[in-house]
Amino acid sequence: MKARMIVLDHVAGREAAALLVDGKLQDLLVDDDSAPRPGAIFRAICDRPLKGQGGMMLRLPEGDSAFLRQGRGLAPGQPVLVQVTGYADEGKAVPVTDRVLFKSRYAIVTPGKPGINVSRQIKDDGVRDRVLACAHEVELGEGFGLILRSSCAEAADDDIIDDIAAMDALARAVMADDTGGAEALTEGDGPHALAWRDWVEPAQVVTDAGSFADQGVLDQIEALHSPKVGLGGGAFMYVEPTRALVAVDVNTGGDTSPAATLKANLATAAALPRALRLRGLGGQVVIDLAPMSKAHRKQIEAALRRAFRADTIDTALVGWTPLGHFELQRKRERLPIAPLLGGLLA
Repeated sequence: MKARMIVLDHVAGREAAALLVDGKLQDLLVDDDSAPRPGAIFRAICDRPLKGQGGMMLRLPEGDSAFLRQGRGLAPGQPVLVQVTGYADEGKAVPVTDRVLFKSRYAIVTPGKPGINVSRQIKDDGVRDRVLACAHEVELGEGFGLILRSSCAEAADDDIIDDIAAMDALARAVMADDTGGAEALTEGDGPHALAWRDWVEPAQVVTDAGSFADQGVLDQIEALHSPKVGLGGGAFMYVEPTRALVAVDVNTGGDTSPAATLKANLATAAALPRALRLRGLGGQVVIDLAPMSKAHRKQIEAALRRAFRADTIDTALVGWTPLGHFELQRKRERLPIAPLLGGLLA
């Protein structure tokens, strides 16, 4: 079994969390107060509809603006509860949804979507029955639904029940606060709360001040300055964000064997989710793979699908371009780490 460690610390005044597997940095969360956190809930005010798009521009507190993709039935001046879904591109409105969720370690409360669902990752019938019994111990708010997460499988019954009750109480309070001016109702989870919520596999947890330095996390963060990512066997890729997209360039290095390009491309598929995750990169991603036969494309697609299926950030595999590049569309759940590196390592 691989050794997992969760390191919680503050770096340059910012809350931060790191996940290490066998000493290698696998995930990194760094707080940034320059934009609303994903998951934050606002009572926003409808500003103006976007004709032809079906969307609505919204006013947030302090003059910020948000974009709601589905704005039909809303009128200017009307208050609406929305939740931040990701970070906006520079100069653009904050992306939000009116399908508000209340997510915790074991449960997700879903207002407006009644019913109780259990994660499909819980396959044992006995375990499913046990966690369902826990759910029925809590009387949810009217019209609320519930999703029991895979982490329930190893949790104690009392912990599951308490978690459901806490999320239900929060959902009741927020959903009832739907009148008035623009206001922030929840701020969204910071790195430490996200680590507790989402990194649920057994791990050693280190919370000592200065633990990022003690556990070698700062050294591995410093390596993110470089866009170059080694792939083994001399192969490497460059992961570089531009204003329009994230470009990934794959090279075989000094390996000139017939199998070099396929090995490099398969290694890219396996390494790319981690490289994007650590750098906080999302949006449109274009991969310029090492030259290979079209017969190998299905193998590369399968490897990419397998790698991103295990990733925590929604990524759509779009497909091949006429030039032979492969395109992805990745949710912007994090801010790019590059602008933060100077402050973190100062």
